Amino acid sequence: MKHTLSQREQEVLRLIAYENTSEEIAQKLFISNHTAKSHRKNLLEKLSVRNMAGLVRRGFELGLLSPSQPMNAT
Repeated sequence: MKHTLSQREQEVLRLIAYENTSEEIAQKLFISNHTAKSHRKNLLEKLSVRNMAGLVRRGFELGLLSPSQPMNAT
């Protein structure tokens, strides 16, 4: 299924929803900045959206994000 996300991709999606940059995501998840950017790119492709706003919108539509998730959810 195209919308199947890995645990790490779900973590990155939540961090994007809370306005974290690739650099901040890399620091929080102990990965390289390049890897964080790769996760962002893969999420755009998997969820068939063109930008971060679309990514967050699609995350809510698919139930991958919830307004009740705490800010620090990773």
